[in-house]
Amino acid sequence: MRAAVLAAPGKPVEILDVELDDPRVHEVEVAITAAGVCGSDLHVVAGDWEVPMPVVLGHEGAGVVTRVGPGVDDLAPGDHVVLSWVPQCRRCRQCEAGRPWQCELVANVVAPGGVLHDGTSRWRGGLHHYLGVSSFAERVVVPRSGAVRIREDAPLDVVAVVGCAVATGVGAVQNTARVPAGASVGVIGCGGVGLSVIQGARLSGAAPIVACDTNPAKHDVARRVGATEVVGSAAELRDLDFVFDAIGRIETTEAAIAALGLGGAAVVVGLPPTGRTARFDPLALAEANQRILGSNYGSVDPQRDIPRLIDLYMERELDLDALISGRRPLAEAAAALDDLAAGRVLRTLLINERTDDVDQR
Repeated sequence: MRAAVLAAPGKPVEILDVELDDPRVHEVEVAITAAGVCGSDLHVVAGDWEVPMPVVLGHEGAGVVTRVGPGVDDLAPGDHVVLSWVPQCRRCRQCEAGRPWQCELVANVVAPGGVLHDGTSRWRGGLHHYLGVSSFAERVVVPRSGAVRIREDAPLDVVAVVGCAVATGVGAVQNTARVPAGASVGVIGCGGVGLSVIQGARLSGAAPIVACDTNPAKHDVARRVGATEVVGSAAELRDLDFVFDAIGRIETTEAAIAALGLGGAAVVVGLPPTGRTARFDPLALAEANQRILGSNYGSVDPQRDIPRLIDLYMERELDLDALISGRRPLAEAAAALDDLAAGRVLRTLLINERTDDVDQR
């Protein structure tokens, strides 16, 4: 089978023939239909984050279950799934407390180790998993908890974006910040995550919703998904109840804090390179009773929230099509990453064109 492999930071992404072991206990094999190209993938390529390499990239995707490992009795070949990059263990203190997005096994073993739950890789030849997913491949093996079964009438080449961008953005509004109806919201960055934040704010009844992006090409789509106003500079955001940094640069995080009104909350959704620090005035923050919130994966419970978000799409309450700029075959993964880095696209989906032997139902 083929997969997009990054050998080292700064190296070109290559499509290689790779080998994949069978799923083990509580694991499933999935034939990937579509995989979303995300800004986090760019961070890995650039070396902004410490990721074990060589690595099979991709952490957003959807497909069809092809095989299940021992102990998996609630998924079967032919089931349609969206993949989650937080495949919770369901046993640690955080999972038992109802915070699967903070799973300690994922944080301490899966993500930093490039492995699955048992500390080993299913990729042969020394390859690593990326966030327990590695969706830039024709097939993957993932933990059972990382495969979320979804309704079969939902198009896999659209709902793939729910696994990261949409869950992260909508979840940041509804779960992390718990934005109430009537609250004023600012969103810095109108990529896939930022547009999902806007939609989460719209679904929550926020008003106004002010979107900010320096790229004018993104302004119309921001309005399409729910922004009531669009500006080109974060300096134009003022006195808002909630401001979401959907980019993750130091200057955007600082701008989000500076744009808050009394009692406001800045929500850091986009992730900066490792080791960067932001500055703010703690006295002003305290006197204004303001907050800074970190939002990891939108504080979502994937098994609960991903099917709900797909239902909203199928009911036309959530616009996923607006997030997707185009589709490319897996072989063009490097070009899709270049497009994203250059700001030419929102979300590109890599399509696996060799799925004739998979039961798509």
